[in-house]
Amino acid sequence: MTGRTIPSMSDDRQERDQAQRDQAQRDQAGRGDRTAVFEEHRERLFGIAYRMLGSVADAEDLVQDAWLKWSQVDRPVEHPGAYLARTVTNLALNRLSSAAVQRERYVGPWLPEPLVRAPDVADEIEQAESVSLAMLVVLESLSPLERAVFILREVFGFPHREIAQTLGRSEQAVRQLSRRAASHVAARRPRFDTSEEEQRQVTAEFLDACVGGDLHRMLASLAPDVVLWSDGGGKRSAALRPIEGADKVARWIMGVRERFGPAVAHPAEVNGGPGAVFTVAGEVDSVVAVDVRDGRVVAIRVVRNPDKLRHVRVSGAADGPRPGR
Repeated sequence: MTGRTIPSMSDDRQERDQAQRDQAQRDQAGRGDRTAVFEEHRERLFGIAYRMLGSVADAEDLVQDAWLKWSQVDRPVEHPGAYLARTVTNLALNRLSSAAVQRERYVGPWLPEPLVRAPDVADEIEQAESVSLAMLVVLESLSPLERAVFILREVFGFPHREIAQTLGRSEQAVRQLSRRAASHVAARRPRFDTSEEEQRQVTAEFLDACVGGDLHRMLASLAPDVVLWSDGGGKRSAALRPIEGADKVARWIMGVRERFGPAVAHPAEVNGGPGAVFTVAGEVDSVVAVDVRDGRVVAIRVVRNPDKLRHVRVSGAADGPRPGR
């Protein structure tokens, strides 16, 4: 009778250890795959979150929250891009419910946190108009659901069916929201048929006049019906209401200059358009974006709230976040 070799307890332990090592390797490979997939979509996720919230810091927090949820997924995801977009959109909708209360208590005009990049590396930013400060202010006037539908549909091209699944609404309801949001935005969005070269030239002339304190040059660069909004959030000096008219705007700027002293303007791409970061005594004081039409500045937006400038670095402007595609 042929004897059989009976596995020892040591053999069993080795097999269990090997099985655990194999599983650990599979888990590690899975985490690596999930990381690669998430990084592929990170820029778009930031773009959705930033357009929804108008805050760089909050958008970055949401993307991190989305990563934590994604890293815990233990099943195959057929369409990871749609899954991640749905995750970020719903996180943003939840965040907006508390942000609405804070916005009601905001002191003075509210402007989004600016996206700042150095002009020599800003290259072509897709959908720059959809991330301009002017456009983000328009999006802020939509309801959260309308905003989500508009951003997903008009900016990122998601089909109505996927948006309906994301929001837990019927496709018919999403189509109605889409039409209402598009109509609202079309009636309020600024339209400037100005070449990029002209925008940069007029902006540079205006900023030079501001820095130099040249009232006449400043008035020459401003449209008669120019409007200026300044956002200090109650933490820095700013106009509590929009300032209208070239003379009033120019004199307000001159008053700020006299009060706080000379500033240095660092040209930058602000939300996809020409603008500048102003520093006083080496510290970031404000970010300015302008709109140009017919060779004149027609709108000026000045962000001075220090909470909205924490991410702005003059020397590292090239490393600023992108708006997402």
